[in-house]
Amino acid sequence: MTAPLPFQPRGVIPACLLPFDRDLAIDEPAFRAHLNDVGAVDGITAITINAHATEVATCSIEEQERVMAITMEEVGDRLPVVHGVYADGSHQAARIARRAQRDGAGALLVFPSNTLGMGGQLRPEMALAHLKAIADASDLPIIIFQYPLAGGLGYPVDTLLRMCDAVPTVVAIKDWCNDAKQHEQQLRELHALSRRVNVLSTHSSWLLSSLVLGCDGLLSGAGSVIAALQVALFNAVQAGDLAEARRIADRIYPTTRAFYDPPFLDMHNRMKHALVHLGRLREAHVRPPLMKLPDAEIRRIGHAMDAAGLTGETVYSKVA
Repeated sequence: MTAPLPFQPRGVIPACLLPFDRDLAIDEPAFRAHLNDVGAVDGITAITINAHATEVATCSIEEQERVMAITMEEVGDRLPVVHGVYADGSHQAARIARRAQRDGAGALLVFPSNTLGMGGQLRPEMALAHLKAIADASDLPIIIFQYPLAGGLGYPVDTLLRMCDAVPTVVAIKDWCNDAKQHEQQLRELHALSRRVNVLSTHSSWLLSSLVLGCDGLLSGAGSVIAALQVALFNAVQAGDLAEARRIADRIYPTTRAFYDPPFLDMHNRMKHALVHLGRLREAHVRPPLMKLPDAEIRRIGHAMDAAGLTGETVYSKVA
């Protein structure tokens, strides 16, 4: 196996979807096509798999390994691959990290253990130990996934800073704190560390507002559909061209309404239907407990893609 491509924690990093067939098995041909669609977007810096967008909570370890193998076959020679580490037990998380490095990943996206949702914010040493177990199993760069505090899985800012200080392989956070004040505080304090830690936004429903605060990039499931628009927005913000950034944000707005309106849990379900509407995916199947969307909502998703000016031919093309 060739060495993984070097990972830089910045820029636009789409999280890919995982198509299933009618029997809810992985649809490998559809997944390969989707990887190549997303991987061909000009300006992205990496892709992410085995995360929320691939419905990782419903995938066995063997399926996650198969997802990784397919990803490396299709795009591993072109893009660094960020591999999710989604496990409640630290020993299992360490095994996933070790296998991800073995199989060619360029970085790890570390989810909080769901066990911590039952009061873990009062025991920060638990979050730290979980992260250290993963870091001890792999020397890959780590992105910490920061959740909202209200759900019980987010890390208080002091805990987050402690984690970044204690584990030298932490290079970034994926910030989904969902609180503008906390988001700005984290940006300022992580950037000010003696070993700077980058911030990748996943506030996709208010992305322009997030990026202008100074994020180093974004890591988002919406990139499975709108990566080209995200690249255009990120580049405009980086260039200080607010008028252009607003223009792109206006195009993005209908898509994020379609993806992220309540209930939030259907976001990737909706993205699959968007790709069906655009002719880039043949069918949209999700694994339970997710369920098929109502017909009226499916129609609304199609209207949103049209309102954004997206077609099957242009969705992954550079934005004019």
